[in-house]
Amino acid sequence: MTPNGLGLQVDEERGPDQSIARLGTARTAFVGRTLRGPVDQPVFIKNFAEFQQVFGGLWQPSPLGYAVEHFFDNGGREAYVVRVANGARAATLSLPAGSQILTLRAVRPGTREFLRASVDYDNVPDAGIAEFNLTVQRVRLLGTEQVEDQEIFPRLSVLRDAERYVGTVLEGSALVHLAGAAPVERPHPTLHSVSGLATGYLISNGDGDDGGPLTDYDVIGSRLERTGLFALDSVEYFNLLCIPPLSRDQDVGASLLLVAARYCKEHRALLVVDPPAEWHTADEALRGLRQWDFSSENALMYFPRVLAHDKLRGHFESFGSCGAVAGMLARADEAYPVWGPGKSEEAVLRPGYRPACLVTEDGRMRLAARGVNTIQAVRSAARIGVQPRTLAAGTAGAPDWQYLAARRLALFILNSIERSTRWVVLTKPHREVGGLAAVQVAAFFEWLRAEGAFGNRPVEESYVVICDQRANPSDSAASDFQLLIGFAAQRGREFHCFRISHSMAGSRVTPVSLNRATAGQLSPDELEWVDTLANQLRPLN
Repeated sequence: MTPNGLGLQVDEERGPDQSIARLGTARTAFVGRTLRGPVDQPVFIKNFAEFQQVFGGLWQPSPLGYAVEHFFDNGGREAYVVRVANGARAATLSLPAGSQILTLRAVRPGTREFLRASVDYDNVPDAGIAEFNLTVQRVRLLGTEQVEDQEIFPRLSVLRDAERYVGTVLEGSALVHLAGAAPVERPHPTLHSVSGLATGYLISNGDGDDGGPLTDYDVIGSRLERTGLFALDSVEYFNLLCIPPLSRDQDVGASLLLVAARYCKEHRALLVVDPPAEWHTADEALRGLRQWDFSSENALMYFPRVLAHDKLRGHFESFGSCGAVAGMLARADEAYPVWGPGKSEEAVLRPGYRPACLVTEDGRMRLAARGVNTIQAVRSAARIGVQPRTLAAGTAGAPDWQYLAARRLALFILNSIERSTRWVVLTKPHREVGGLAAVQVAAFFEWLRAEGAFGNRPVEESYVVICDQRANPSDSAASDFQLLIGFAAQRGREFHCFRISHSMAGSRVTPVSLNRATAGQLSPDELEWVDTLANQLRPLN
C-alpha cells in the first residue's frame, strides 16, 4: 500500500482484471503501556520474540505485554502494537564541547532506552574545525556490546547555517534529537576509557523516566495528532482491537470503551473487551451486566478471565482474557473461515491456560443471552451448541449482528471489497468502469457462495451488486464512484446493504436501505462473465 498524497491508500497490485483480495480476519491491534519502544507508532510484529526486541517484553506494571504473550501462545499470527506513555521522559546524552555541552535527547522515552554515542574527526579536513562525525547506538543493556541499532552521521557541523547542521540532520534520526542549541565548538572526540587512543563511547544519562500509569484519556489520545488509539489510523487494516487493563488493578473505563467501540465501527473491526476484574463468578457477571451500560455490535466479550503463569512473579495470576481470545479466534480462522461450522463451537484455551472460574451450563446459556461468550478449558460434545455473540445484546441495528460469525463475515466482505475496488478512482471515467467493478465484486460473492458463506441459497437470495447508472447517474455532478452491494448474512433475502464510495479524498462505507424488488441483478451477459471469472479464480484462492 502506498499513499498517493491525496489521502487515498492505493494497492498497486489490484485492478479490474484481478480478483478481490481476501484480507485476513484476525490481525489484532494492541494499545497500552510498554517498557520501551516508539510512542504512538504502530509496530507490526509476528511473534512474541519481536515484541520483546522492540517493546522490552513482560513488565509487571503493565498487562499489555502479558496480553500479547497470550495472543501468540493461543494461536495469534499478526499484531500491531501501539505504545502509549503518560508523562514519560527521554534520557539525554552529554558530549563535552570546550566549556559547553552538546546535549542529545533520546527519541524514545523511558529508563530502558539504553544509548551511547561516539565522536571522532576521521576524514574531517583540517579546515573543518566545526565539523565532526557522530555515531549513536542502542544497546541491549548498558555496559554490554549487544548493539540493537546504530546510526552514523558523518561531517556534522555545530554552525547553524551549515548544510549539515547537527540539529537539522538529527531531525531524521530514529534514536536521538538535538536538545537545545548546539555549542559554539564541536564536541571532543570520545576516547577509549582504558587506552585513551581508540574511539570510545559515552553512555546516556540516568534522567529517563517511564511515566505514570495510564488513564482512559491517555489511551484515547488525539485524532488530530494521531496519538493513542488514533495512531492506528496509519495502518493498512486490523480486525480485532485489544486494550488490556490499564494496570494490574484498574480496568478500562466506560469512556475508553465507548470511544474504542466507535473507532472499531469506523474501521470495520471488533473490540475484544475484558470482563471486569470484580466478576469472579458467572452469577457476579450476570448481576454486573444489569448495571453495565455498554453494548455494541462491534464489540465482543468472553468470560471469565484467564489464569496463566506469570513468568516475572513465578506463579499463576488472573489476567484479562482479550489477548487469549484474539489468539483463539486467529487459531480457529486457520481451520475454518469466519462463517464456517467450527464457529459454533466454544472457545478452548491452549494448554498452560485455564479459565479463572468454572461456568455451569445454565450460567453459560444465561450469559449468552446477554451477549457474553464463555471460555472453556476443554471441548465437550455434551454441551448445548450456542452461537458466539457480540455485545449487541438486543440493541443491534440488525438482529444478525448479535451473532459473532455473521458480524465477522460482514466485516470481511466490506473490508475486502472496499480495498480491492479503489482502482476505480484511478481509471479514466467511462461506461465500462461500473461493469468491470460489478463483475469483479460479483465474482467475489460467487466464490463466497461456493465456499458456503450463504448456505445453499441461490444467487438471488444471497447477494446483489449494483454499479450501473442507478448508482452512478450519468448526469450526476458527484465525483465519487458509488458501488452498492447487499448480502444475506444468515437468512435468504434478508439483505444487509451498503454503499461503498471511492474518491481521490478517500473511501467510505455506509449502510443504506436498498429496494431489493427493483434493484435487479446483473445482466445475463454479466452473469456468464462472473461464472467464467469465478471458475478461473477459485483454484488460486
